[in-house]
Amino acid sequence: MNRISHWINGTVVAGTSGKSGKVFNPATGEQSAAVDFASVAEVDAAVANAVAAFPAWRATNLSRRAEVMFHMRELVDVNRKEIAAMLSAEHGKVLSDALGEVARGLENIEYACGIPNLLKGGYSEQASAGVDVYNIRQPLGVVAGITPFNFPAMVPMWMFANALGCGNTFILKPSEKDPSVTMFIAELLKQAGLPDGCFNVVHGDKVAVDRILDHPDIAAISFVGSTPIAKYIYETGTRNGKRVQALGGAKNHMLVLPDADLNMAADAAVSAAYGSAGERCMAISVLLAHDSIADALISKIEERIPNITVGAGDDPTSEMGPLITGEHRDKVATYIAGATQEGATLVVDGRTNVPAQGFYLKPSLIDNVAPGMKCYDDEIFGPVLSVVRVKSYDEGVQLINDNLYGNGTAIFTRDGGAARQFQFDINVGMVGINVPVPVPVSYYSFGGWKSSLFGDQHMYGPEGINFYTRSKVVTSRWPDPRTSTVDLGFPQNR
Repeated sequence: MNRISHWINGTVVAGTSGKSGKVFNPATGEQSAAVDFASVAEVDAAVANAVAAFPAWRATNLSRRAEVMFHMRELVDVNRKEIAAMLSAEHGKVLSDALGEVARGLENIEYACGIPNLLKGGYSEQASAGVDVYNIRQPLGVVAGITPFNFPAMVPMWMFANALGCGNTFILKPSEKDPSVTMFIAELLKQAGLPDGCFNVVHGDKVAVDRILDHPDIAAISFVGSTPIAKYIYETGTRNGKRVQALGGAKNHMLVLPDADLNMAADAAVSAAYGSAGERCMAISVLLAHDSIADALISKIEERIPNITVGAGDDPTSEMGPLITGEHRDKVATYIAGATQEGATLVVDGRTNVPAQGFYLKPSLIDNVAPGMKCYDDEIFGPVLSVVRVKSYDEGVQLINDNLYGNGTAIFTRDGGAARQFQFDINVGMVGINVPVPVPVSYYSFGGWKSSLFGDQHMYGPEGINFYTRSKVVTSRWPDPRTSTVDLGFPQNR
């Protein structure tokens, strides 16, 4: 049995807690590895090495830090197929999805390659007589990331690339469900020239998470996961004096107006709802269909679903893979079963004709859904698309704005005025116009509103740089040797 251990101070360190977790191949349902769970002492050891490595890394010049990121960019690019294979083997996503994850993560490393420019401050000469004022951004120290199972390569890249580029050292606690890729990333960072101790990986459960939250030497924490855990991470971390950005769950709506291209909208709904088996926080899980086109749009989606090939992630013909665990598959299935009991119409039942082995569900489509039903209110995180019929643009907007979550949303229309009004009206952090999954490129920032985000800064991009640094303002005056006098008055600008 393959054993996955920790990465501390530039090397693999076997766990000593005596606790471990099972890692499965979701396509077969068989256990493929065991992952060590860190004790408090093991987390402390990782943090101690990060603390020791910080002074030298912080003092490393910006060109050298950028060089490390450039090397890492090349190594990830060269090894993208190997990384994708690891993702497919432990998460279950198909290879095309896995390669897309690597590509989007790689964008964040590329962004961090520009760290010399990103850390440029401002300068005001002669703010007062002989006085100059300038600001600089400096790293926080040791920072940590706690990342989810659905994007085990991309989400860590959202975090560590900017954090390391800014001069921090990093502790990563990845999901215990698919941990292998983070160990490979650690090896690549070492090959890229990152000094030992600057990047550490500790696997584990709540013991490791809680120690990260209360460790006095960790200055900031980034988290992506469910809303209840995000709220816990934020409240506990900030109570312990840490800077925290915690991204939570989602219930993303796609509003389709009568003038939309229905074929485009149907294609978008299918790809956005069922891609990666719906296990992504930017998946479209609710389709708001205007009454006048609802029947036609649902029919087009129903026609497309049988054409989706469901199978093992490493099969190049597969378009959708299994879910991450049997437990999660069964939980998603309960929402499908419960929908009809609450009065919804099950148009396509994804529980039928699934492979006997592995953690599979096929795409499900549920019509006549309404707020108050569990399949509408809860984040399902699986291949389930719920359809809510609306009578108007205003009703659709109201449903989106009334929802607990505010991660992503989309509108499909040919009307530029309606699209512009939508982006103005909607209380959601990321908006797509004829784009169903509006994940920002790396030089913007990712994050939602309402219960989809706890904290003031979004992930990666400019806000990521701000999160991993703090601003210092320096006011300086150098004595003029020609006029040196004592002035006991309060400094004045005019």
